[in-house]
Amino acid sequence: MSSKYSIKDHQRPHFITFATVQWVDALSRPIYKDVIIESLRFCQVNKGLILHAFVIMNNHVHLIASAKEGYNLSDILRDLKKHTSKTLLEMIENDDHTESRRNWMLWLFESAGKKNSNNKKYQFWQQDNHPIELSTNQMMDQRLEYLHNNPVVERIVNEAEHYIYSSAINYARGKGLLDVEFLE
Repeated sequence: MSSKYSIKDHQRPHFITFATVQWVDALSRPIYKDVIIESLRFCQVNKGLILHAFVIMNNHVHLIASAKEGYNLSDILRDLKKHTSKTLLEMIENDDHTESRRNWMLWLFESAGKKNSNNKKYQFWQQDNHPIELSTNQMMDQRLEYLHNNPVVERIVNEAEHYIYSSAINYARGKGLLDVEFLE
């Protein structure tokens, strides 16, 4: 991985994006997004994740995150992606009633998995996260606005704070699904 996309200071906020393989809309159902919410919450409580902002879209996740002192943001992200991948694949694999795209998605995940020797069978997430350290207030403001406006741009909602799988409500002084530590 290029040094441009590596985490050097784990305690500094980073803009992070991870996407499903081939940008498959595998997160279109709320139950799948809820897995990511619960995993983020677990990482906040148990793994030293400081979540500053987030949005969960149908095929990707944006975070602005850092790690508590003594924790490694790269390790947190690795564990988060590993757990959510395993859980989501099990849910899709075992759901033969409501997931109409089940066979197609599993075929795509298996095809991606075969191309990567790090996988046993499937690959759910693309490997990269493209972390960008947010070293200035301007960078923080720009990424925060971009992240929160994703659902508006995609015409899912008219107002960013109306999308429940986002921290936009927190920044509008409401109560979101996850607690966030506001950017300064």
